[in-house]
Amino acid sequence: MTTSAGRLMLLDTASLYFRAFFGVPDSVRASDGSPVNAVRGLLDFIARLVDQYSPTDLVCCWDDDWRPQWRVDLIPTYKSHRVVAARRGGVDIEETPDALVTQVPVIREVLAALGIAVVGAPQMEADDVIGSLASQATMPVDIVTGDRDLFQLVDDERDVRVLYTARGVGRHEVLTDSTVVTKYGVLPVQYADFATLRGDNSDGLPGVAGVGEKTAASLMARFGDLSGVIDAVADPTSGLASGVRTKIQAAADYLAVAPTVVAVRRDLDLGPLDTALPDPVPAAPEEFAALTERWGLGSSAERVVAALSPG
Repeated sequence: MTTSAGRLMLLDTASLYFRAFFGVPDSVRASDGSPVNAVRGLLDFIARLVDQYSPTDLVCCWDDDWRPQWRVDLIPTYKSHRVVAARRGGVDIEETPDALVTQVPVIREVLAALGIAVVGAPQMEADDVIGSLASQATMPVDIVTGDRDLFQLVDDERDVRVLYTARGVGRHEVLTDSTVVTKYGVLPVQYADFATLRGDNSDGLPGVAGVGEKTAASLMARFGDLSGVIDAVADPTSGLASGVRTKIQAAADYLAVAPTVVAVRRDLDLGPLDTALPDPVPAAPEEFAALTERWGLGSSAERVVAALSPG
């Protein structure tokens, strides 16, 4: 990874191309009628974000495995609601519209022709790639995602922010330590334990039955982390309310494994990476021109090239 002064932007790529697919009209198509709304939308998002934040380094982080078996082995319900009935080669297939499935290879080709780094890791989600790159970075980091799980990476001391796109890329929120505290009543370093207690239906994480967001936040404020909560459950002098104690005791099996599922990996060895913005842009001009023509990328291609170009 580049170690000179600068700013690294990490994109949760699937989060963005799903948003583009559902946010850009289906009528955006190539000359042969093929849908390209996700392709063009993603390029527009990249152009907008680069224009606004001027990163020196950019990585499109990839889900090499959107539902890793090692997480499913620990919590079988993990993302189970997103699995379609069909399986390919014994691997779960994520429920994805056919019109988006056909665009994902095009996205990969376009990013390669531009010269933007695309980074994944075997048996890992993009979250784990993001967690590792952000934790190992030697420069400030902006993480672009619509996934709350990544709030655990926010760190003012290391200048790691999350650009949260739940309301849209154009209306995203910039999350810092204080923003997370204001939203949830916990520090980013506590967020994974807080989410473990609360649960998350969007990821198939049940949480502790009867422990909602407010209770989870109060437990974090009082006992610091999940380990402190579990110690308090075992300590009859801790002053923990009997109802909460009973609920946490009943969830002991879940709490023994959930932290491993909820915590994003920070220790992946992703090898030497060239994350610097491409120079020149596009890195493969003939290939990019051909893809632009083939898929009718038009003004989206022009905008992303302009945004990425030096100066």
